Amino acid sequence: MSEASPPFPSRSTASHLPLPPAAPPGAGPGALPAPLGAGLLAAAPQAPALPRAPRTTTPGVPGQGRAERSGEDRQVGGSARHGSARPGRAGLAACPPEPSPCSSSSSSSMERGKMAELESLETAAEHERILREIESTDTACIGPTLRSVYDGEEHGRFMEKLEARIRNHDREIEKMCNFHYQGFVDSITELLKVRGEAQKLKNQVTDTNRKLQNEGKELIIAMEELKQCRLQQRNISATVDKLTLCLPVLEMYSKLREQMKSKRHYPALKTLEHLEHTYLPQVSHYRFCKIMVDNIPKLREEIKEVSMSDLKDFLESIRKHSDKIGETAMKQAQQQRNLDNIVSQHPRISGGKKSKKEVCASSDLEVKTTSPMSEQDSGILDVEDEDEDEEVPGAQDLVDFSPVYRCLHIYSVLGARETFENYYRKQRRKQARLVLQPPSNMHETLDGYRKYFNQIVGFFVVEDHILHTTQGLVNRAYIDELWEMALSKTIAALRTHSSYCSDPSLVLDLKNLIVLFADTLQGYGFPVNQLFDMLLEIQDQYSETLLKKWSGVFRNILDSDNYSPIPVTNEEIYKKIVGQFPFQDAELEKQPFPKKFPFSEFVPKVYNQIKEFIYACLKFSEDLHLSSTEVDDMIRKSTNLLLTRTLSNCLQNVIKRKNVGLTELVQIIINTTHLEKSCKFLEEFITNITNVLPETVHTTKLYGTTTFKDARHAAEEEIYTNLNQKIDQFLQLADYDWMAMEPGSKASDYLVDLIGFLRSTFAVFTHLPGKVAQTACMSACKHLSTSLMQLLLEAEVRQLTLGALQQFNLDVEECEQFARSGPVPGFQGDTLQLAFIDLRQLTMTSAVCLRSS
Repeated sequence: MSEASPPFPSRSTASHLPLPPAAPPGAGPGALPAPLGAGLLAAAPQAPALPRAPRTTTPGVPGQGRAERSGEDRQVGGSARHGSARPGRAGLAACPPEPSPCSSSSSSSMERGKMAELESLETAAEHERILREIESTDTACIGPTLRSVYDGEEHGRFMEKLEARIRNHDREIEKMCNFHYQGFVDSITELLKVRGEAQKLKNQVTDTNRKLQNEGKELIIAMEELKQCRLQQRNISATVDKLTLCLPVLEMYSKLREQMKSKRHYPALKTLEHLEHTYLPQVSHYRFCKIMVDNIPKLREEIKEVSMSDLKDFLESIRKHSDKIGETAMKQAQQQRNLDNIVSQHPRISGGKKSKKEVCASSDLEVKTTSPMSEQDSGILDVEDEDEDEEVPGAQDLVDFSPVYRCLHIYSVLGARETFENYYRKQRRKQARLVLQPPSNMHETLDGYRKYFNQIVGFFVVEDHILHTTQGLVNRAYIDELWEMALSKTIAALRTHSSYCSDPSLVLDLKNLIVLFADTLQGYGFPVNQLFDMLLEIQDQYSETLLKKWSGVFRNILDSDNYSPIPVTNEEIYKKIVGQFPFQDAELEKQPFPKKFPFSEFVPKVYNQIKEFIYACLKFSEDLHLSSTEVDDMIRKSTNLLLTRTLSNCLQNVIKRKNVGLTELVQIIINTTHLEKSCKFLEEFITNITNVLPETVHTTKLYGTTTFKDARHAAEEEIYTNLNQKIDQFLQLADYDWMAMEPGSKASDYLVDLIGFLRSTFAVFTHLPGKVAQTACMSACKHLSTSLMQLLLEAEVRQLTLGALQQFNLDVEECEQFARSGPVPGFQGDTLQLAFIDLRQLTMTSAVCLRSS
């Protein structure tokens, strides 16, 4: 094979051979250029020299042409053996270099050696180091090495050394190529065979590529759709993230609207603040959020206006329902007072507790057993209509104060608390003036007063609750100012309207209502001393109305009395009367039934009515926080007015009546005598109910004794007057014939009738005190004597006969006989006859004169 192969062409010959063209476009990565293979096959029979590419050197970069050439040679040699080759010194290391036979190179080496000897050893060593570094260093890192050559001044010598090194390597390459040429040719032959397979493979790859492209269209479409889906997914994800931020804002805004729609203004304000400071800053770049931010001041103003509207509704509501609030508060005060009274009267028993119903029942029993007043005077508030087992709700439970609290907090949060406080106080002052204005007909019924007091109590209960449940909305100074105004107006209204009350029951109920009104407000901390002072003024008016009422009662009793002793037919009636009036008479008790009391029916009736009056006065003094001495003094003064003015006037009117008879007058004297004796029992009665002894200093004494004495004296005087009038009536019937010649056989008829009348009248005087009967008898006899003397001495009697004088003397003797008969016991001797002594002397003198004439 070496013989057939021609020698390896020289560099100059190879430089003229054409290079194979590049592979056509679209050929596979392993395909060789077609002309290259064809050229090699055509040149194979003649065995021409293998062409060699000319070496080109880039100016300024030494060794570049050699490197390119060595790379090409290594590629061709490697391809011929293995079909692939690695560039670089790896191919060179495959074959060891052989010594060059050329003498020219030896002479050149000698010349270079001679020249190297002339160079310094240091420069030669440096150049050698650079060459070794160029051979061993990667092309990318050769820059610094070349720079070190040009930094020196002997780069010319280095170039010569470099050229020598290149020629040395070229010779080695030529040897290697000549040694491996046949293998190269074989490799080319194999490559030509591979070309057909490569073409088939190319066609297969082309078909596969075409099929792949056709099949990949759907994949590309799916990929585009996937891309769009991924884009949509990414957009949706971004949208969800944004909505996650925006939805809480929208939900809070919707919640705010719902709260405002349901009038939950305070939570709406809190929601608005949370929305403004927490949620909106996170999404402030959205337009709808900017709209919300712009609407926030409007929403605040809307909440403010709506809350103020709720406050106005609240103020209007409590103005309308103040009476109900006050009524409830006063009922609670009444119940508490009843319980306090029961607890004070009934000490706690360790054995157990009473139920509320038992307590109320015992309270009712106490009222019925201890109070003698009629049912209409027993109370004020009709709380018995309420279920006893049901608790009365608190006054605060009847009112929903949440509008005030909400509005106050809203205005506080909005910085307008002072405006709210001023508005609230101004409106409540206006309502206070309306509440304190009493109706014109308030004095007509108790309900008018009750409604008036309920409204006032309701007003101040609300204000007291506001004072203790809010901080600064109202203060104590404001409440005190309102209370002072209310107190002055209330007292003035009560003074005016109570003066129109003429019914003592209404005045008593009014007093109880005022006490309950005062106790209720005192329980809320309001001073009520002025109300109790005013009650003392009303007490005087109450006494006046009682006196007027009892005046009518006494008149009815006196008018309906029969002025005759009370007949008693059995023991039961007797004990009943003795129980009503303190009367004890051992002789009367011993008498069998039927029997009579010396007094008439008006005595026990008047006595009981005096006690009722005392009870009525005591009833007024209850719950006035007065001492026992003050209560005793008030009762005694009122009772004295009843005795000295009311009862005395009634008795005087009865005594002075024209149609009253001597029997009635006598009975009045007897009755007043017994009433006078009962005054000490009235003293004891007052002492028992007030627990103040009569011996106590400043204790007022009852003037009943004086009253009854005066009435009795008036009756006595009236008896005297009536007797005289009766005597005068009989004397008017006297018809003396002063010219009669003969006297009659007996006394004159009128005088006999007169004496008979006097006897029967004085017989009734047996139950009168002795002095009264004696005085009446003496007065009658004196008046009769005087009247007879006037008949005899009157101017019309110018002359009389002895017969007429004798008849007159018979009448005088009849009078003397009456005096001697003792019509009234108790006269000593002839005391009663002395009443006619002057008449006797006048008669005797007249008879003597007539006889002498």
